[in-house]
Amino acid sequence: MKFFKIFISTLIFTVLLASNHKFNVPFVEVAKNGNPYVVSIIAEKKYVEQQFNPFFNDPFFEDFFPDFPQFERKGESLGSGVIIDKKGYIITNNHVVEDADKITVILYNDKTEYEANIIGVDPLSDLAIIQVEADIKIPNIKMGDSDDLEVGEWVVAIGSPFGLHLNHTVTAGIVSATGRSNVISKLSYEDFIQHDAAINPGNSGGALLNLNGELIGINTAIATDGYSRANAGVGFAIPINQAKRVVEDLISDGAVSRGWLGVQIQPINEEISKALGLDSMNGALVVSIIDDSPASESDLMEDDIIVKVDNKDIEDQKELMKVIADKHPGDTAIFTVLRGDEKLRISVKLGTRPIDGKLANSNTKLEESKSFDIIGLKVSNTENSVGVKIASVEKGSSAFRNGFRVDDVILKIGRESITSKSQYENLISNYEKGDVIMLRVMRDGNQSVYGFTIN
Repeated sequence: MKFFKIFISTLIFTVLLASNHKFNVPFVEVAKNGNPYVVSIIAEKKYVEQQFNPFFNDPFFEDFFPDFPQFERKGESLGSGVIIDKKGYIITNNHVVEDADKITVILYNDKTEYEANIIGVDPLSDLAIIQVEADIKIPNIKMGDSDDLEVGEWVVAIGSPFGLHLNHTVTAGIVSATGRSNVISKLSYEDFIQHDAAINPGNSGGALLNLNGELIGINTAIATDGYSRANAGVGFAIPINQAKRVVEDLISDGAVSRGWLGVQIQPINEEISKALGLDSMNGALVVSIIDDSPASESDLMEDDIIVKVDNKDIEDQKELMKVIADKHPGDTAIFTVLRGDEKLRISVKLGTRPIDGKLANSNTKLEESKSFDIIGLKVSNTENSVGVKIASVEKGSSAFRNGFRVDDVILKIGRESITSKSQYENLISNYEKGDVIMLRVMRDGNQSVYGFTIN
């Protein structure tokens, strides 16, 4: 009996040991095969510094020393990159090489250093392509499909955290979330993979690989408690499917051309959903259509709810922005929209995203009204009979709590356009406390739709 127990214990230990060994194999293989593709990047930038002035910049001495000596200094930043083909093209982050005067790349296999040239940068996606003239003796890296990533899936990160002495550090973790946005900027095109493989300063531009050894992301940013620059288990990588589109343009043209629809959009909250009688809050609400844009030449209208582009469902306005930006100027997209009780399919030929899409401001004349209405506003007519202008907002009212301001222009109540104060007052008189109301408002030339319950 004692011998049997020893035999069973030995068998269990052997099985666990074998099991653990099998678990290690994919990680070891990914590290072994992935390391040669990852490079360390040293970006040098010159800057001019004012030499110390012994007179402490006293204005009295400025006439005597108008041009106090300056001297030039060099700064260095360290990052990572991934070789994507034998031609020496390397993908990295824009913030790693931005404004660099000299870029040095250090290869993994023989530690040789090469000077790299910038082929193109794209600040909106924080991606860049650089190139070295070197004999790349490795096959093209295998590209994965980042759309197939699942939360909980194992991933491996390779990069150079904290300096060259820690280059080609390999860490592992799981995918914590996908589709993360507003991480770096609301103005950029973000669709980050969130993961907990340890990444730190210097990892930027490095590889995120799945257990098949496929490149599925470019590590870009970390989230911390605000007091530390070190890893806190929340890292972000640009999905490789998004990067492929950018890389294609950067290599061929040196810049990225994005599709442009020409609409102002916003998400759909619960109140707007109720006011429009929608079954869900999915989609993006068209607040306004920009003049002389592709949308203005199509059948799209204000208050349309865009729920699908081609065959892709649209969850919110951020996803719509990304889908349009991923297309090329001149592409034709089919928009599925909800308009009242109708579901329509509208074809639009996309344009090129402008650098600056400012809208003209409206100038209107203020005319006070006498009392606050049911939502807490006093309004006046406008000079051009387009909407009514808010003259005063009652503190504590529904309008006050929803952020309405003096000089905002109310263009619509529900789906009905407003042309005068009397029309506005007639429509607003139909509402009571507890009703859900939807207002279209213009502020500084930009339009927004507000939906809320009157209280």
